[in-house]
Amino acid sequence: MKAWIHYFFYAIFIASISSCNLPNVPYEVVDGHTFVQKAERRNDSIKWQLVWEDNFDQPLLDTSKWSKIGLYTSERLLANFPNVQKDKNEWKNIVDHWSSYASATNPAAVQLKNSNIQLRGVHNVDTTGWDNRPYHTGGIWTLNKFSFQYGRVEIKAKLDPAFGAWPALWMIPEKKIYPDQHNGEIDIMERLNHDTFVYQTIHSHWNLNLKLEHPQRFTTAAIDTSGYNIYSVAWYPNKITFGVNGKETFTYEKIIGGGSFQWPFDQPFYLIVDQQLEGWPGKVTIPRELPIDMNVDWIRLYQ
Repeated sequence: MKAWIHYFFYAIFIASISSCNLPNVPYEVVDGHTFVQKAERRNDSIKWQLVWEDNFDQPLLDTSKWSKIGLYTSERLLANFPNVQKDKNEWKNIVDHWSSYASATNPAAVQLKNSNIQLRGVHNVDTTGWDNRPYHTGGIWTLNKFSFQYGRVEIKAKLDPAFGAWPALWMIPEKKIYPDQHNGEIDIMERLNHDTFVYQTIHSHWNLNLKLEHPQRFTTAAIDTSGYNIYSVAWYPNKITFGVNGKETFTYEKIIGGGSFQWPFDQPFYLIVDQQLEGWPGKVTIPRELPIDMNVDWIRLYQ
């Protein structure tokens, strides 16, 4: 009997220690890499907890979190543009696409220096082979390695200006759960050329294809063009609020009756951080402005 009592209290003791060691985290992990926020947070009344970050203070890219983006090496991009594997000049037909100069193999396009990651726009120094594109750009994404549903993302970055430059911080859904419609895009930051401001934008079937302009879907916000700025988005079940340097810039709200056309933002999204050239901002008109960098100091997710 004494032995049984001893075992009983020992089991309780072990259980109490184990429960103390369980992290009190505000998320559930789905599919091994997706952080889904537990609480139905709808404002900032609950304190945010830091749940994921990268400070880029290692000599190499953390490949448990990120993959380099390359037009010729990305399975996702090749699914949309399969002909680039067959025709070395096919990239010219999609030159306005954001990834048309993306390179996962040029070491000059993605570099880690001074506790920053540099996503660069550079000249392709050898256009005599298969990859005859004039430029290479650096980009990374967390596809199939990290995604999340709801939370606050903050990114500290410094942007070089150049005509034809298009650095961007953005998010798209990993699984696209709604067939035959746009599943949404959250553009935390896009800068064009030498602009003194950035764009922050929501894309959905509602505004892209149905051309409905309510609710407000984008804004512009002034930045410090000579230094670092902190770009943020706070994503709730009923709204998405954008900010720059701690100041809210605009909010996109879920509306009653809009359905998934207006609010596809109830599924996990992943992060894309990339330097782009040409397309929306126009051509690289002053090639001597290259190379240019987007320096990212850190990225943090709170839930």
